[in-house]
Amino acid sequence: EYTMVIRHLQTLRLYFIKSPMKRAAYMKKKDIFHSMGERVMITSRRIPLYAKLISIGNNVWMASGVEFITHDVTHYMLNGIENSKYTEKIGCIEIGDNVFIGAGVKILYDVKVGDNVIIAAGALVNKDIPSNSVWGGVPARFICSFEDYLQKRRRFTVEHPADNTNQLISKECENEMWAA
Repeated sequence: EYTMVIRHLQTLRLYFIKSPMKRAAYMKKKDIFHSMGERVMITSRRIPLYAKLISIGNNVWMASGVEFITHDVTHYMLNGIENSKYTEKIGCIEIGDNVFIGAGVKILYDVKVGDNVIIAAGALVNKDIPSNSVWGGVPARFICSFEDYLQKRRRFTVEHPADNTNQLISKECENEMWAA
């Protein structure tokens, strides 16, 4: 049985795994989520509450600070007002294939994110996001189609790219960016 103690111990283990790809592999091996596809990157070192209510597709990349919120606790407050027996509201989160989730994004329960989706940093996703789209904002709103985004990105080129593996930029890259 998956307990709070196991979740906390697994979360602690994530702090010692340097690579976000290896963290995702560890989470897949430990069967943390309802399902998880191939080629997933998770920068977070925190296992969400009720992680079994989260499904992650193939080729999903999550920047730092992404939060999955599978529940709310308003039932505690409601029970104090009406002296009733409201139960905790929980729900599933489904992430499709080929999805990028920007830094600091929060995704609420009962949300499905389609395939070929980009969610901009800082967005609050409180409703379904259809396939082939780019969304951002609080709450998240449609920005453009996935195809429009691809066309814009194809136009971005650099002579001296950053060294993402070592998380460094050369002096030439720095100068090129400031000259743009």
